[in-house]
Amino acid sequence: MDSGDLPRFAYLVLLLIAVGGYVLVESRKNLGRTLHQAAIWGVIFLGAVAIAGLWPAIQRATGRAEPVMTAAGIEVPVAPDGHFYVTALVNGAKVRFVVDTGASTIVLTQGDARRAGFDTDALVFLGSARTANGTVSIAPVKIDSFDLAGQVDRNVAASINGGRLDTSLLGMSYLSEYQVTLSRDLLILKR
Repeated sequence: MDSGDLPRFAYLVLLLIAVGGYVLVESRKNLGRTLHQAAIWGVIFLGAVAIAGLWPAIQRATGRAEPVMTAAGIEVPVAPDGHFYVTALVNGAKVRFVVDTGASTIVLTQGDARRAGFDTDALVFLGSARTANGTVSIAPVKIDSFDLAGQVDRNVAASINGGRLDTSLLGMSYLSEYQVTLSRDLLILKR
């Protein structure tokens, strides 16, 4: 507590006593009802303050925080698991990506590739990639339209994973098109 806090605290206590005293004097006939209503309003006020203060944590915990376009760029909040996720339209299909600076390119799961219009049965897996789970085969493709928060790119190079992959990866070939700013709980992509 610094030197300016004590006088401020004393002022607030005196103000509370003055306002509280006025309310008690004016409502002495219905004191029980007035105290009941004051308690209700106090709980409502404390609840509103708690929700306002905890709102970012609530969004992270529910996983409902979505990337948004702001003046600063595309703001991506951290998920409860500590990763950053974005949803992009790949050839018009919604695909969820994990932002992965360890991935060289955009890598689609086979399921996401099918939803984006790629014939996964006709793919030729010519390449290979080293992952944390070992080496996997990949098929290079071109995405006709890649839309991330309104930023549309055409003819985007990507790969389709020939192995098991739970979530598509947004890798460095795409991220390098942005200025990337990373903090503990927010990723900002700006062009």
